[in-house]
Amino acid sequence: MAEKYNTREERRKQGQTQKKGQNKGPKKPTNMLKRIFLILVTIGIIGLVAGGAAMAYFISDAPELDEKLLKDPVTSKILDENGKLLAEIGKENRDYVNYEDIPDLVEEAFLATEDSRFYEHHGVDFLRLGSAVIANVKNGFGSEGASTLTQQVIKRSYLTPDKTIKRKVQEMWLSIQLERKYTKEEIFEMYVNKIFFANRANGILTASQTYYGKDLNELKLNEAAMLVGLPQSPSRYDPYKYPERAKERRDIVLHLMNKHGYITETEMKNAQSIDITEGLQEIDKSQIDTTAYDAFIDLVIEEVGDMGDYNVFTDGLEIQTTIDKDAQEYVYNMLNSDEIINYPSKDLQAGVTLLDTETGEIKAVGGGRNTTVKRGWNYATDAKRSPGSTIKPILDYGPAVEYLNWSTYHQIKDEEYTYSNGTPLKNASGRHYGTVTTREALARSLNIPALKTLQAVGLDRARDFATDLGIPFDKEITESAALGGGKDVSTLELAGAYSSFGNNGIYNEPHSVKKIVLRDKTTIKNKTDSKPVMKDSTAFIVTDMLKSVMKEPYGTGRLANIPSLPVAGKTGSTNFTPEQRAKNNIPSSGVKDSWMAGYTTNYTVAVWAGYDNASGEQMEYLGESSQRIPKYIFKNLMEHMAQSKETKDFEQPDSVVKVGVIKGSNPAVKANEYTPSSKITYEYYVKGHEPTQVTTEYEKIDSPGISASYNQESNEINLSWSYPKGNGNTQFEVKMSVDGGAQSVLKKSKDTSLTIPNPTPGSKYTFSVVALVDNQQSDPASTSVKIPAEAEVPEDTEDEEIEDPAEGEDTEQETPAEGEEDKQDEDKNNNGENGNNDNNDNNGNNGNNGNNGNNDNNGNGNNDNNGNGNGNNTDDGNGNNGEDVEGGDDTTDPGTVEEEKPGETPDPDPNPDPDPNQDTE
Repeated sequence: MAEKYNTREERRKQGQTQKKGQNKGPKKPTNMLKRIFLILVTIGIIGLVAGGAAMAYFISDAPELDEKLLKDPVTSKILDENGKLLAEIGKENRDYVNYEDIPDLVEEAFLATEDSRFYEHHGVDFLRLGSAVIANVKNGFGSEGASTLTQQVIKRSYLTPDKTIKRKVQEMWLSIQLERKYTKEEIFEMYVNKIFFANRANGILTASQTYYGKDLNELKLNEAAMLVGLPQSPSRYDPYKYPERAKERRDIVLHLMNKHGYITETEMKNAQSIDITEGLQEIDKSQIDTTAYDAFIDLVIEEVGDMGDYNVFTDGLEIQTTIDKDAQEYVYNMLNSDEIINYPSKDLQAGVTLLDTETGEIKAVGGGRNTTVKRGWNYATDAKRSPGSTIKPILDYGPAVEYLNWSTYHQIKDEEYTYSNGTPLKNASGRHYGTVTTREALARSLNIPALKTLQAVGLDRARDFATDLGIPFDKEITESAALGGGKDVSTLELAGAYSSFGNNGIYNEPHSVKKIVLRDKTTIKNKTDSKPVMKDSTAFIVTDMLKSVMKEPYGTGRLANIPSLPVAGKTGSTNFTPEQRAKNNIPSSGVKDSWMAGYTTNYTVAVWAGYDNASGEQMEYLGESSQRIPKYIFKNLMEHMAQSKETKDFEQPDSVVKVGVIKGSNPAVKANEYTPSSKITYEYYVKGHEPTQVTTEYEKIDSPGISASYNQESNEINLSWSYPKGNGNTQFEVKMSVDGGAQSVLKKSKDTSLTIPNPTPGSKYTFSVVALVDNQQSDPASTSVKIPAEAEVPEDTEDEEIEDPAEGEDTEQETPAEGEEDKQDEDKNNNGENGNNDNNDNNGNNGNNGNNGNNDNNGNGNNDNNGNGNGNNTDDGNGNNGEDVEGGDDTTDPGTVEEEKPGETPDPDPNPDPDPNQDTE
């Protein structure tokens, strides 16, 4: 050993000496490779042990095989917003088919699509699994599955659909056990009878009868392929709702059948060329819809399917929903009876969506009127129509505030105008209103300012804004979109968009499901889209303009307004083409669709009403009274919801400022402190974009000089005032209070004096006089007079002889009879306040000096230049000037959407000569 050691040592030293004189070269990798190999082996052993332990742990927790669960569906429970049971779903259409009755065509389609090596593996296809592992490493866990038909039976019978390692391990273990206990044919039979095919069809035989009215052995190749393609995502590939998606999926099935040798290429192409709707029959309508909740449950079923590979009919889920049972019952009753709304026809249809403004939770849906089927057509979600003018806040004015910082006062000229391609555009009234504010343009629902607004924003930015609000447009939009053209929407989509304005610019995707609880008690929360889509300044400014739609005399939504609630909203309607009107004898006042959408801080409601108007049939239309139905539905529902929850007003954000602006100023000029209130309009601006110029037109005016004295001899107060700078238009308002009580107006006139007869002894009279010059008001000038407690005896009675009282006579003053004292007080206070005595021109007792309260310049406002602004003149403040927005115009181009028709408008037509072609009332 020593000899060998010395030899090794010598050799080592010799090698070191030689290395010093040599250039350094690469080290030999032998020892390093050995070390790496040993490390990998060690890691592998540890991994195998750990993996085996983990698998053993997962398997130990796996459920036992149960034949009943393999074949029978498990009922799901649907709960309301408070966690109380709403309905149970699961015992649905299911016709069982034995394996020997399944045609080869159907089996081959399933095998090619779902598991081509079904008869070769033992429950788990490890070749397919390896391919899936590589894909998952590249694209993330769960990106590609490798489930066999056996595994799918296990998953649908026992386990949750979530993609976790534990679930996959248990699934593989149970699949192997299932293959040991049952034959391939029995497992295939379980599979085709268990899977869900949408439209209440469970199992392949039920699906064949539901969609084609056939037994399995009667199915054609294209029909079998369509059915086999459904289970991957039944709702997504529903041929009735999404025929394009269904065809794409069917063609994939046919391609796979050709790839695996079941059909020839010619057979594949021939089947792919057949229209997806060929052979489809109408959905069975034999089951009557007898509950108020079915329309909402439809949404829940669809949404659960969108959340993942979950089936409410078979998976035994517990589904927590957002439904407000009281609201849903109210909506159902409102649509399906005449207790609340009087409908003109049983054929008139309506759809309603009620959302929580803050969360996007769907509280109720009105799926239609006189519905007769479960899981039928839902007019709240499935029916999509042109939104008319309800699109204007979304596509026109919202983007203008967001991108251009427009205010509620921004000026737009309403004039003769055309689209960029030269097509004429008209307002629904056929009139023009000159320069108007955005507030008025939106409240009146004027078409021309709306188009000008869209053009100022730009089509791309407008489209992007609408898409963020849950209303996606095609890549390109046209100018007709400004009025609702080119995009159909549902009440659900419209409500979702409007709720963003009421929620400070935050969009919450409308949803009916909060969470689902799986059979193993795993909770899956519904991950809905929530994001800021606009600035809070945009949301508030648009909301305030939409308040004017509801509350202003010229607003188109007045019939839907609720005076006790801070509510914002917009109306809309769509037009027929001239050809449709002529062919169906539709009057100019008839419309195709009528809309109402709006919100409070608590709830958002969107309503549509119209007729189905099937192709080739006589078209029905909404007359003037029917067009109001969405407004009545909106108002009643909002009032009902407000009974149980306080409604707060919309809060002005710090990013918005309120500015007093001189009415009609263009560009806007700010009012100063002396500007008469009648000349000011208060508007909202994005902070930093408000006007800076202040008016110099109005200055502070002087107060009158005032004096008052009491004349004991005549027992009257003489009040006078002076105003040297006054002119012929100066008026004075005189007020009086007694002993500190409330002030009352004595008169408003051009006079500079006033006499008050018979004042009350011992009382203090206080007077104030305000000068009114050209709609400006001065500060009040005040003075007071104290009346002596007892008046002195007049001089003409001093010489009269005073008799001594008779014996026993009471020397005290006689007490007036009952009622006389009150009359005396009335006489004392008959001081000219009412001025209704015309006996003479200069009466010292009643103050009727020719300028009493009922002259041409009186104080009650019933003249041509009154003081209280009751609006009953030729150019008043409430819009009663005789101009009406009613009427349409048959010459409106087909792409133009007919606007709302308010019954009153405040401003006269700037063009005094009416167009003879206009409709007038």
